[in-house]
Amino acid sequence: MRNTPIYNFSAGPATLPESVLRTAQSEMFDYNGTGFSVMTMSHRSDAFMSILYHAEQDLRQLLAIPDNYKVLFLQGGASAQFNMSVMNLANGFKRVDSVVTGQWSRIAHEQMGKLSDVEIHLAAHGGERYQFNNLPPVSSWDISPDSAFVHFVINETVHGLQYREVPKLADNMPPLVCDMSSEILSRRINVSDFGMIYAGAQKNIGPSGATIVIIREDLLERCSDRVPDVWNYKSHVQRQGMYNTPSTYPIYISGLVFRWLQSQGGVAQMETINTLKAKTLYDAIDSSGGFYINNVDPAARSKMNVIFTTGNKELDELFAQESTTRGLQLLRGYKSMGGMRASIYNAMPLQGVEALINFMREFQRRYG
Repeated sequence: MRNTPIYNFSAGPATLPESVLRTAQSEMFDYNGTGFSVMTMSHRSDAFMSILYHAEQDLRQLLAIPDNYKVLFLQGGASAQFNMSVMNLANGFKRVDSVVTGQWSRIAHEQMGKLSDVEIHLAAHGGERYQFNNLPPVSSWDISPDSAFVHFVINETVHGLQYREVPKLADNMPPLVCDMSSEILSRRINVSDFGMIYAGAQKNIGPSGATIVIIREDLLERCSDRVPDVWNYKSHVQRQGMYNTPSTYPIYISGLVFRWLQSQGGVAQMETINTLKAKTLYDAIDSSGGFYINNVDPAARSKMNVIFTTGNKELDELFAQESTTRGLQLLRGYKSMGGMRASIYNAMPLQGVEALINFMREFQRRYG
């Protein structure tokens, strides 16, 4: 039996609440007296339809999703939405506005136009222009009222950037389409400020394999019959998410996470905890006398993905190696970034952040 706790700082697939995993363990062979594991349960059975229904209702409650928004649990990850959003929502339009702030919004910008003739207009480039250390203010976005929508990523996992103030556009502007994969359910938002929100589950919701799509109902009228049903939001909505076999087990785990979040006090309480975790870790970095470095403007620092470095590649690698032996797992930064990255999503307890800080201080004493 291992005495040292294991804390998983992976950016995704990420840590899950222990109580959720224990519930899944207890129900692995027999879900709710059915005699079936959810893994082997028909997606059209009453038991799974109940799982899907309650997962949606719990998500609606957590995010206060208005009745005029539809919720889908799709496959393909957030990356599939780069193309699906354009194929479905840009029908009859000539332009989509795209805000590039880091790795994932850059990839989205490159991919969105590949199955469409719509112009993917670069509305803002906050990457190299800001050395990936800050974000372009919404007031600087070059957007057109005639665009189909404005796409942006609210939290960039690779560069540790986050719009601390949730962007909102004027009523005469196009709808916002937001990749919220790495921060969904971490803080309160007004869903009505968005035309569509999508999020891969594997960061802040559940295991990989399910993708949440929250879409305003009137936008479904843009979906053309020329778009194959498997990529067509309207077709999925019309079939209650059952056009093809959904990711049954990831949806089940996601539903358990939604209930866990409710037991923790909901999104408002998670926002308080996440703010404390992030502040505690950034304070440790900033008070290290320059041993640990985070160059992101404080107003744009992510509360979900905290990046830092010693400024020395060899020392960074030693940090990653030694931290692993202390039960602090997967702290290496993204492959193109180097350094370290601590992903402190909802399921990461404050104790995990404190354990990381204690190791950081010890490491600095030995090598500083």
